[in-house]
Amino acid sequence: MRKGIILAGGAGTRLWPLTAYTCKQLLPVYDKPLIYYPLTSLILAGIQDILIISTPEDTPVLQKALGDGAFYGVSIQYAVQENPNGLAEALIIGEEFLGGEDCCLILGDNILYRSGFTHFMKAAIAENSGATVFGFPVKDPSRFGVIETADDAQKVLSLEEKPEKPKSNLAAIGLYLYDGSASEKARSLKPGKRGELEITDLNLLYLHEDRLNHCRFSRGDFWLDAGLFETLNDASNLVRLTEDYTGQKIGCPEEAAFVMGNIDRDTVLERAEMMPQSAYSAYLRRIARPKGTMFGTEE
Repeated sequence: MRKGIILAGGAGTRLWPLTAYTCKQLLPVYDKPLIYYPLTSLILAGIQDILIISTPEDTPVLQKALGDGAFYGVSIQYAVQENPNGLAEALIIGEEFLGGEDCCLILGDNILYRSGFTHFMKAAIAENSGATVFGFPVKDPSRFGVIETADDAQKVLSLEEKPEKPKSNLAAIGLYLYDGSASEKARSLKPGKRGELEITDLNLLYLHEDRLNHCRFSRGDFWLDAGLFETLNDASNLVRLTEDYTGQKIGCPEEAAFVMGNIDRDTVLERAEMMPQSAYSAYLRRIARPKGTMFGTEE
């Protein structure tokens, strides 16, 4: 799997007035823009071609911030979602980009952290036979899409959106794997109660074909949807504490690209020289030392 989509649309109304004059995905999560985190996740998953979908107003801003992906050793393209017509529309907008290939879809406000993330994602990609949803245990599952799994925890038995009586504590997070039929399936969907093409409805099509798998994040991992004031603040605090204690950054796409072999040491140093006075730049110089990365790879 070499293609991925970051859906970075939406008006950011839940974060107003923070989003009154800037793009939600460029809001800071401690020391990095929010979009760095899903971008890093895709890079660590081995994705080489990335499509970022956003609003007409925010797409040019994101393009200015991230460019064509050269500093991350990937290709980044951009597309516009004219109206907030639902998550599943991303697969229709990206149909030409995907060209019938498998893909990974991640939401632009999702922050994931897991030791050995590359191995975890490569295993999930290798086992994907249709679609894969990723679950995270939560204390209040009725607020989320809820995954019920079989005993082996891979095969999905049911998927319900915000059920009153959840069948499990597994929330479906904003990370998905799809086979080459995803765009065609998305086109067959009808708008749901919110007038949008719902990602849950797309996943249910795979479930009805008995081709919907599940991968679970577990204790010690973390996932945050940074779309609220509280979760945006929680994410910043969690990232700061983790980075301060470990000396390693979370959501650093340049480091991820270096670890994955997408870019060389000179490219990391060139990137660092674009912002020589920042602590972020100092970190890039440190990981580009001749002996290699300070902490090894994500493998």
